[in-house]
Amino acid sequence: MSRKRILFTIIIVAVLGVLVYLQFRTWKNFDWATFWLQTDNLNPRHILHGIILIYLSYFLRAWRWKIFLRPVRPKASIIGLVPATVIGFTGLALLGRPGELIRPYLVARRENLSFASQLAVWAVERIFDIGAFTVLMVGGIFLPTDLRTFAATRPVLEHWLHVTGYMLSAMVLGLFSVAMLAAYKGPALSNWIQVRFAHLSKNLGSRIAQKVREFSDGLNTIHGVSSFLQLSAVSLALWWSIAKAYNEVTHAYGAPMHEMSTARVLILMGFSMIGSLVQLPGVGGGSQLATISALDHVFDIPKELAASCGITLWLVTFLAVLPWGLALAHRERLSLRKLSAETEQQEEIVTVSVESPPA
Repeated sequence: MSRKRILFTIIIVAVLGVLVYLQFRTWKNFDWATFWLQTDNLNPRHILHGIILIYLSYFLRAWRWKIFLRPVRPKASIIGLVPATVIGFTGLALLGRPGELIRPYLVARRENLSFASQLAVWAVERIFDIGAFTVLMVGGIFLPTDLRTFAATRPVLEHWLHVTGYMLSAMVLGLFSVAMLAAYKGPALSNWIQVRFAHLSKNLGSRIAQKVREFSDGLNTIHGVSSFLQLSAVSLALWWSIAKAYNEVTHAYGAPMHEMSTARVLILMGFSMIGSLVQLPGVGGGSQLATISALDHVFDIPKELAASCGITLWLVTFLAVLPWGLALAHRERLSLRKLSAETEQQEEIVTVSVESPPA
């Protein structure tokens, strides 16, 4: 393990330690007996439905990647892309950041494409993920949903939801503007960034320029309005299936959580995504604490139930992929750690290729 990775792990452990301390310091009367009782009373049917919906999201991700590949690999199949998708998310769950790029690496290898080209697709995919979730979140805030009705009973929450809605809308417009700039002026913009930041740090300028080039190249996979609409529709379906999985897990707890509609769980998803920025590989931490905090402070769910639900949501939405992914990796004789090391090497090669500023 490199010094950089060791330092990053130490920082994450320290931050998680502080978050755990702050969370449980407010729970001086936490009743573990109630916690285990709530967990034991889970409805397995809803949990199964949640896992099925999460598995469906991997098929939708494979379908979306197929649309990206259409200009260069029109015969790529969804079934052929599912193993790379599932194994990639298994690597992410077990290895954290080092496993994040296993998916584009496997797709590149199986479809006989360059790793750089699939890094470009991966970069653009992130924009569609952010955009799709934002559309759903903004719809839940401003359309006449029960989230809006619930927020109306809490002026402070209603205020912050509206502020969040406007900020998310502005962010999506900003991302769209950046995407248009990268699509039409990508090479010129990346060259300018590389030269502009060279006096501060050669590596910094090169890496930023690399990301701009990747994003610009990835946008070239969107051929026409039809492809854009298809990608948008699949992205919305993908994030709706994840929201429904959250909904199923909350309903597994029976009456105390029946008011957690699909619109309301979008807030939980938002907290979970923010918390996932501070995660330990295979352990998590940040997403669970953020979700538990939202259930406790936003929805006034009893702390024992909130803790149980937060952990179960993490197990279903993040770790349920492990049996499927490990089985596929075993069948194809793939080592996740070896794949991670190969991916890191390929990423370094791509970075080195843009180290020298243009003449």
